[in-house]
Amino acid sequence: MGKDKLQRFAAIKTFENVLEIGHQQPLAQKGKWNELFFKKPQPIVLELGCGKGEYSVGMAEMFPDKNFIGIDIKGNRLYIGARDAFQKKLENVGFLRTRVDFIEDHFGSNEVDEIWLTFSDPQPKKPKKRLSSRLFIERYRSFLKPGGIVHVKTDSDVLFDFTMEQIALYAYPVLECRPDLYASLEKENDPMKKAIFSIKTHYETLFHAKGHVIKYVSFTIH
Repeated sequence: MGKDKLQRFAAIKTFENVLEIGHQQPLAQKGKWNELFFKKPQPIVLELGCGKGEYSVGMAEMFPDKNFIGIDIKGNRLYIGARDAFQKKLENVGFLRTRVDFIEDHFGSNEVDEIWLTFSDPQPKKPKKRLSSRLFIERYRSFLKPGGIVHVKTDSDVLFDFTMEQIALYAYPVLECRPDLYASLEKENDPMKKAIFSIKTHYETLFHAKGHVIKYVSFTIH
């Protein structure tokens, strides 16, 4: 392991806006995130597989009336988002280092309002491991509020098509679907939506520069 990674792993242990947890060890914050972690009780939004936390930090800046939690297992990536949030003095965003496989262990019933899946691993050979699969949707159901929203943003045809198949198969109500996000934004009149989609992850920037079509869909689960 490189020296920089070791330094980042050590650094995040000192960050007040980062929690680390092992496998299947429920957090004390479960069901009490607004009470024990955030300064102010507000709707909670998760970014699963947040990487460097660009979306979590960007949305926290844009929506001070919501609380955001970026979740990833890669500590050296979380370090970047956590440091950015600290430097910007954002009190409505935090990070949790854990595997998404155990996500339901860390949030209580009806505790979360929205979930963002930003450029998740498409898992070409393991469809059940895709974060929009039925397996994961059932995990989200344990803590997502009724009518809570799942957002999927990806450059992967495999993941997008799979997600649309899951939506049709289980009749999840679709809120918005943009098979070519950037093309649709050229005709978008809502400045808030333009602002939200102007936030780009590290990978999104790379993929878009290579000519990949970015896709987006949001839906609720019942």
